[in-house]
Amino acid sequence: MKNVPSSSPSSDQSAPSRRGFFMGAAAASVATVAVTTLPNLGSQVAPSAKLPPAPENGGGYSLSEHVKHYYQTARV
Repeated sequence: MKNVPSSSPSSDQSAPSRRGFFMGAAAASVATVAVTTLPNLGSQVAPSAKLPPAPENGGGYSLSEHVKHYYQTARV
């Protein structure tokens, strides 16, 4: 019989695996998040707009500009 080369990869050069790919992708994601968030730790968030006081008799619904815009976009 003749020596036929096998189709499997050699022992010193393994085929890339799915698990290795996902581990690398996860590590890259963590590194990206760390790089983007660490410089911003010292900065302060701008104060949000002050909300109007709640009504004394309950309720709390008010027809604000945001609500009016929603009603305009929700019309059929």
